[in-house]
Amino acid sequence: MSTISAAVLLFLVLDPIGNVPLFILGLKNVDPARHKRIILRESLFGLGFLLFFLFLGRYILQILHVSQSSLSITGGIILFMIAIKMIFSHSEEVLGIIMEGEPFVVPLAVPLISGPSAMATVLLLMAREPEHWYKWLTAVIIAWLATAIILQFAGQMKRCLKDRGLLAMQRLMGMILTTVSVQMFIDGIQTTFM
Repeated sequence: MSTISAAVLLFLVLDPIGNVPLFILGLKNVDPARHKRIILRESLFGLGFLLFFLFLGRYILQILHVSQSSLSITGGIILFMIAIKMIFSHSEEVLGIIMEGEPFVVPLAVPLISGPSAMATVLLLMAREPEHWYKWLTAVIIAWLATAIILQFAGQMKRCLKDRGLLAMQRLMGMILTTVSVQMFIDGIQTTFM
């Protein structure tokens, strides 16, 4: 897998467009003047978690005796569940909680930016070809940067697209993620039996 294809995969998994309504919901009780700073802070936390799993995740898996195929199957299942919720639920149901006050790490950084599927994806990239760590690091930075930029403009996107437009985009991203999750699951099954 090339750096660009890994970055595109990670961008789809991070799903910034689908997360726009969730970020708006998570920040609705916060002063709008603080939104951009909070989104930047949460994005940096999300990046930190992704880099942690990129470089140290495989050692954790080795300690736990978790195989690459198990990780791929699990990541596919989790991503599929998230994608199905994105397709058939409203933003409040995907987020699962109603935020009060200013969010800190949860739920914006984790699980919205750096969720189980994103962590599983970076783990898989590194587990398959650890010698190409620089490619995976570049892919993570590209996908994260694109995500952070989109999320910085969440308010403007909401005003431009309105609720219906954002819901349509969330559902479209959910359908794309469903395909990605099935491929992750198939890859895990193939690795198990090859």
